[in-house]
Amino acid sequence: MLLNILDLILYYLVLLIFVLIGVAFFTLFERKVLGYINNRKGPNKVFIMGLGQAISDGVKLFGKEYFLPYLSMYLLFFLSPMTIFFLSISLWMIMPVYFHFLDFYFGLLFFFCLTGLSVYALIFSGWSSNSKYSIFGAYRGVAQTISYEVSLALIMMSFVFLIESYNLEEFSLYQDMCWLIFMMMPLGMVWFVSLLAESNRTPFDFTEGESELVSGFNVEYSGYFFALIFLGEYSSILFMSMMYVIMFMGGFSFFYIMKVMVIVFLFILIRGTLPRFRYDNLMYLAWKIYLPMSLNFLVFYLGYKGFLNIYLL
Repeated sequence: MLLNILDLILYYLVLLIFVLIGVAFFTLFERKVLGYINNRKGPNKVFIMGLGQAISDGVKLFGKEYFLPYLSMYLLFFLSPMTIFFLSISLWMIMPVYFHFLDFYFGLLFFFCLTGLSVYALIFSGWSSNSKYSIFGAYRGVAQTISYEVSLALIMMSFVFLIESYNLEEFSLYQDMCWLIFMMMPLGMVWFVSLLAESNRTPFDFTEGESELVSGFNVEYSGYFFALIFLGEYSSILFMSMMYVIMFMGGFSFFYIMKVMVIVFLFILIRGTLPRFRYDNLMYLAWKIYLPMSLNFLVFYLGYKGFLNIYLL
């Protein structure tokens, strides 16, 4: 028993190290792609072709001085960035791996529990700063996240009815002959756009609308705490890309890493090419378009699975 617990701790530490390294080079990749979109080179001075830029930025961020805003709620102000980082790293526990360390049968339910909890960390980080700009950004982010979680949950239920399991490993088994994105193309597009909104990425980056809110809910954070929020955001983007590949693009296969990189590249490409949405259009899209679509497809796949079960019996 003790040996199993030590194995789990060791695995989680190794996973944490690899996720942090992945986030570091993801930021470098993003800056390079955005640079070439804007007809410039991006980071290219530190080490070979700028490969040391991400590490030097991380060292600089963690070494910078941080400030406590006057009349802020100190305990919540400290805990909120740590909670954001912890929740985003905990998402990786459901990743199906070859040695079956931490993946489990109710992985999709655990995923939605953690994404629901991230709302509390976001609102507390804005509220505890005692700044009207940070709390405006937090309110907008919470409304946006809750709105798009509804369509995400309904799309997930369509998969649960179709596959009859919450286990992510079974998605690979069901896509052995045909990827689900070909069967469920509209849901694949809705899921991808909902992931953009859920992770606060362009064109839905309202929590960090620099032109309006001066960085939104994290405006009072600096140094170590800002680095934690930054790491949490980018690790969740990497995880969302992995989830998309598992659910729609064949799951684990020979080209798994390449497929994840394609989704990550789409995240960056959208940031470099699309302008920010208007906020009322964001809410209209969530409640008037995606919610009815998700409900209709949920009923359709429920009937389709029932018909198959009756026909096969």
